[in-house]
Amino acid sequence: MKKTVLVTGGAGYVGSHCCKAFAMAGWNVVTLDNLSRGWRDAVRWGPLVECDIRNSAGVRAALDTYKPDLVAHFAALAYVGESVADPAIYYDNNTRGTLALLEAMRAAGCSRVLFSSTCASYGIPQHTPIDETHPQAPINPYGWSKMIIERMLEDFGRAYEMSSVSLRYFNAAGCDPDGEIGERHEPETHAIPLAIEAVRRPDRPFTILGTDFPTPDGSAIRDYIHVNDLAQAHLLAGDMLVARGGTHVFNLGTGVGTSVLELIKAVRRVSGNDPVVRRGPRRAGDPPTLVASFAKAKRELGWSPRQSEIDFIIETALRWSDSNPSADFARR
Repeated sequence: MKKTVLVTGGAGYVGSHCCKAFAMAGWNVVTLDNLSRGWRDAVRWGPLVECDIRNSAGVRAALDTYKPDLVAHFAALAYVGESVADPAIYYDNNTRGTLALLEAMRAAGCSRVLFSSTCASYGIPQHTPIDETHPQAPINPYGWSKMIIERMLEDFGRAYEMSSVSLRYFNAAGCDPDGEIGERHEPETHAIPLAIEAVRRPDRPFTILGTDFPTPDGSAIRDYIHVNDLAQAHLLAGDMLVARGGTHVFNLGTGVGTSVLELIKAVRRVSGNDPVVRRGPRRAGDPPTLVASFAKAKRELGWSPRQSEIDFIIETALRWSDSNPSADFARR
């Protein structure tokens, strides 16, 4: 019998790629999304339940209707700067919304949740590569909103036997190689789509935020992981939860850092054009280096990144950008 996954936030960037991965692996996929930051046309692998995770009655109805074996939870606000300017909406949507979701799951007898977490919960790294034992000390409300959810999942596991996997992403990047779905944010804050935009739109230069970091070339180093590799990790983690339950945490990264200046060179190499670049000051709180250890995910899930070479990431992102040149996509 086919397993069913309910994907909250499945109309968004990482969520939609994970929907495709689950569907290709033979799962029934149901997306639950309020479309506030997702895209209706990204829902291609099963029905859409248009609902906010804070709507307990609506979520409960979806759970009762589809009886999922697993809930994959991506529905969240995810802009660091916005979380600093307006923390209330982050604690309301991300943290309170997840509590409402978990309570609806308990009421419906649904006991497995796969949680989209973040490396932002680590704050300023004390060492790299960062493994799961690294202390968590977020430096912004976004990171705190996710870290609190991780504590909730631990407590729900002990008290209510709810099984969970929290997956702490590093820098999600790239797009579906088949071109069916891609990366769309309003506004866009991710480095790779902004660098690609600077290639295609000379009037929109890419700003390097800091060139005086204690790194080999002075620019910040990040661990870019292809969204398809993230999706495969979710699939493996979902299978593990269905098979044996428990409470688990895994970092998802590549163990390889790419500096911003190296990223610019890669965009130039792949596109054949020079992005328009300007140099700006550091953002407050930006660490010099964020690189993951994925040893635990390799050991316990059998997962390792296979599509995250930086040129391939940029190739897939560039292909998506060139095939979808208009930013005027319809949400509804």
